[in-house]
Amino acid sequence: MKAKFILFLVGAMGSAFGQTVPSPEVQIKTALLACPEESKDKAMVYGYSPTGEFIVLRKGENEMVCLADDPNQPGLSVSCYHKSLDPFMARGRELKKEKKGFQEIFDIREKEVKSGKLIMPKNPATLLIYTADKEKYNPATGEAQDGYERSVIYIPYATAESTGLPTKPVAPGLPWIMDPGTHRAHIMIDPPKK
Repeated sequence: MKAKFILFLVGAMGSAFGQTVPSPEVQIKTALLACPEESKDKAMVYGYSPTGEFIVLRKGENEMVCLADDPNQPGLSVSCYHKSLDPFMARGRELKKEKKGFQEIFDIREKEVKSGKLIMPKNPATLLIYTADKEKYNPATGEAQDGYERSVIYIPYATAESTGLPTKPVAPGLPWIMDPGTHRAHIMIDPPKK
């Protein structure tokens, strides 16, 4: 009886969060869809508790940090990034939790990077993203079909002049630089959608 009550309580808390939070195993499985194959076994994974709290689901032993899908958003969207980006990403999550908008988050982080309060990677650092439409994703099993992968390489303060890259997409799959000359400068690589 006690075990049934605990399961009921966990389910109710998950429902109060918005949607039922998938099991830690499913969250880890889906988060790793964005991770390079050779890094999956030892990557760190962040995800959600049954009450929606953002927590560490698995400690890491390598250079990759992965984020599980937000159960309150439709479809599947997971990502993995180089651990040198963790302070930048964590600060973004913190500011978003404070209800700051995109431009405000951008401006705050730009100021903090310039002041030395927020440290950006000294070398190029990768962010990998995997998404799937709601109809193609089963949150109970973590199965996803026809997912889309894209890559981002952060190179703070790089410009079109320093990289030779265009500042707008030229053709699907070709790299270009976004937010050039800022702390958030990054190379975008968006393969053609199938």
